[in-house]
Amino acid sequence: MKRLIPILFCVVFLISCDKEEKPSGLLSEDQMVNVLVDIHLTEGVSSALPIPYDSSQVLYRLLEREVFVEHEISDSTFVQSMRYYLQYPKTMDEIYARVVDTLVVKESTPMTEENF
Repeated sequence: MKRLIPILFCVVFLISCDKEEKPSGLLSEDQMVNVLVDIHLTEGVSSALPIPYDSSQVLYRLLEREVFVEHEISDSTFVQSMRYYLQYPKTMDEIYARVVDTLVVKESTPMTEENF
């Protein structure tokens, strides 16, 4: 009987560890991809302009706010989601693979008024 209690405790512990739930208020993986694509495009625009570095940083922060408004999220929600997904490297790799794929497609698609 004394041997059964530690074994039972280990089984319960292992089962409870597998069922980690996401905290509420996190962005889904699809939302993260969309927000990260827009953030990287914003970084590219602000860094490509022929303006001083400190001015480009101010511009980036303004454009980043617009990305959050466009996606109807707060910066704290984005940061919390990034922290969560960074705990799971495999998931983060998958998210960034999708981000890179999306950026490659956008780069190879000719600009039209619809894309602008």
